[in-house]
Amino acid sequence: MAEFKFIRPTRVRLLAEGTQPVVSLQGVTKRFGKVTANDSITLDIYPGRIKALLGENGAGKSTMMSMLAGRYRPDEGQIKVDGNPVRFSSSKDAIAAGIGMVYQHFMLVESMTVAENVLLGQEGGFWVNPDNMIRRVGDLADRYGLEIDPSVRVCDLSMGEKQIVEILKLLYRESRILIFDEPTAVLTPEETNRLFEALWRMTEQGKSIIFISHKLEEVIALADEIAILRKGKIEGELDPNAIQSKAELASRMVGREVLLEVDRQPVEIGHTVLQVSNMTGMGLENIDFEVRQGEIVALVGVAGNGQKALVEAVTGLVKPPVDTVFIMGQPWRQFFAESTWNRSMCYIPEDRLGLATLRNQNLVDNLLLTTRKGFSKGPWLNKKQAEKDTIDLIEKFDIRPGRIHALAWQLSGGNLQKAVLARELFREPRFIVAEQPTQGLDVSATEEVWNRLLEARNLAGILLVTGDLNEALQLADRVAVIYRGQILGMLSSSDPEISGKIGPLMAGITD
Repeated sequence: MAEFKFIRPTRVRLLAEGTQPVVSLQGVTKRFGKVTANDSITLDIYPGRIKALLGENGAGKSTMMSMLAGRYRPDEGQIKVDGNPVRFSSSKDAIAAGIGMVYQHFMLVESMTVAENVLLGQEGGFWVNPDNMIRRVGDLADRYGLEIDPSVRVCDLSMGEKQIVEILKLLYRESRILIFDEPTAVLTPEETNRLFEALWRMTEQGKSIIFISHKLEEVIALADEIAILRKGKIEGELDPNAIQSKAELASRMVGREVLLEVDRQPVEIGHTVLQVSNMTGMGLENIDFEVRQGEIVALVGVAGNGQKALVEAVTGLVKPPVDTVFIMGQPWRQFFAESTWNRSMCYIPEDRLGLATLRNQNLVDNLLLTTRKGFSKGPWLNKKQAEKDTIDLIEKFDIRPGRIHALAWQLSGGNLQKAVLARELFREPRFIVAEQPTQGLDVSATEEVWNRLLEARNLAGILLVTGDLNEALQLADRVAVIYRGQILGMLSSSDPEISGKIGPLMAGITD
């Protein structure tokens, strides 16, 4: 099967003898009730180096970094910065110590521009010149090769572009220790390469980078050292130059062999579940394709090239032009007027803590968001049955922590994504729109999700919107490449040269 290759640049950075860590975690433990998220963590972070942190969903990575960033306080142990013990009361204390973090769930003001978000809380004076703000943020973005329009409002950005805004916020603060929690989850390979170049520029200035990711090829390419966290403990540290393969690194991370691929057997192709006919408008031009039961069609492209508009039109978030979208044989307006809660269409959004779930509600209530009619009889809601089915889904999809009353925001990004997937597949859909379905998932969970999507083809057709080209090549029967609102190519996965064709099409090159 074709695979998109990530080429590791030549980069050897040796740690000078006698170099002292800029940050040390010594015996750090954090508990949430009866759950021990971090257990006696000891870890050193050195200046001018990139330390990758690997672990399964729920292993405790985000909790450990949240303590370092001042969001949580350790129950035991201590954190040292420049050799001196510190006790952060808030993220402001961590920022003052030179520590900044980009979280998986963005912390942006949607109604403000890019420049306003980057400079929010940073200006000393009362009067702020908007043109000056835009120029300063634009210069900062150019310095690190990050493509963004500082004058655009955040609400109009794609998820990948919002990620860039979060990164610019850190760069503007000139933090010495920068923590990136899944920063490439919504980036294409080209965008990822540009981000890596920016991170290397930071280390050349003496900054320390902590890089949390589930993308093993990226970790091997980027990191100077790798720490593995398993069940809340540091399992070991590795030199990426000594790692022979992704499979070896994956097995070290999860404690067992991981195949890192799926066996995509063809299934019988059925009726058309999505027909998009000559759609023009909303930033799209002459979009024309179909998805049939039994197949997966992947939509790939650099963030901001029309994927968002197309998904919103198909899933009912915005009205498309009349007679351009047909779902399960019905015109768009008729389908959404008559659709049922099950055996119909389901949507797995990339914004799992905003659009997909209610952050302050538990897993039972989040299950009921899209399945309530299945547990209702007249005015009565069978909450006990919903709780029972939630327990079954937690076990089936290995959602951690395994408590039905855990709130959405308390779950790690990967476990929340599994909860959304479990809820939507519970509906036995006939048409699935899956947007970044494995974003933030570890390799073991990714493999599980891939197999579940392939299994779902027996009943459904799937539109897979992904920035992970390996995912598209592993799962899709056809790959549609979108550029500036147009589909420049529809490629068959059986084409032996498909991986070489996708990149140029994503850049707008059709010859």
